[in-house]
Amino acid sequence: MTPCSRRTRREFLKTGLAAGTLAMSGALPLAAQRGKATDLVTLGRSGVKVTRLAFGTGSFSGRVQRELGQDGFTRLVRHAYDSGIRFFETAESYGEMHKMLGVALKGIPRDSYQIMSKVTTRDGVDPQKKFDELRTLANTEYFDIMLLHWQHTASWPADTARWQDAILEVQSRKVVLGHGASVHGLPALRRVPGNDWLQVAMIRVNHIGKAMDAEDYNTQGLGNVPEVVSRVQEVRKQGMGVISMKLVGEGTFDREDRRKAMRFAFRNAGVDCVTVGYKAPAEIDEAIENLNLALA
Repeated sequence: MTPCSRRTRREFLKTGLAAGTLAMSGALPLAAQRGKATDLVTLGRSGVKVTRLAFGTGSFSGRVQRELGQDGFTRLVRHAYDSGIRFFETAESYGEMHKMLGVALKGIPRDSYQIMSKVTTRDGVDPQKKFDELRTLANTEYFDIMLLHWQHTASWPADTARWQDAILEVQSRKVVLGHGASVHGLPALRRVPGNDWLQVAMIRVNHIGKAMDAEDYNTQGLGNVPEVVSRVQEVRKQGMGVISMKLVGEGTFDREDRRKAMRFAFRNAGVDCVTVGYKAPAEIDEAIENLNLALA
């Protein structure tokens, strides 16, 4: 890390923490939240505004969306947009999804929607070149949010230091507007509270614990729901925005459990936003209905 990047990080941590404190000072209690799935909400101290419901492109690492083909996927994205969803998320590890999303959104005013990308923090990769590659694939000049993808060890804050610095650098040039990390497993999640670099945290949340965080990030059993919820509430108090993933238990929940999971995420855990992967317009319509009911 160069002296310049160290100064940049120190300056960011100081100003970012102060901004988060100010942002949270006027927050409403969880019980006071009301609204719609398609309302814009601010993701903590990132300052980025997104719809409460996001369009996810990573069902089984994007396989479900890729199998729709470009035309089918484009129709699905346009249905989501026309229904009021303006937040779209993808990841480097989802195969062709950056490119497919860029094609699907072509012609829609860029300032009318938000894109979140997730980058794989590998060794031997130039972060700046990777960000440019992803922007080119997605046909966008900037990403509204960039996350460090799949952080699953307790040492991730130190292990990803050069990627953190690289994100701050592109953020200073408005190539990225907000940043954060997606975490898997309790050891990684426990390093989120108190992390002043983070603006946004992507955390697995549902009422059953399916595909949620446990001591082993790759567990096949149920996660520790009470601890995950306590961590979500803790980081929100610290000014981070929280996006929930795995809301429908990797596609295993029936309609009643999908409805319960949505209510749990907002009413019990208190997340800001949820992302769900879709393969049909009816699934988008149902997710909007479920979130509206959760907020009623």
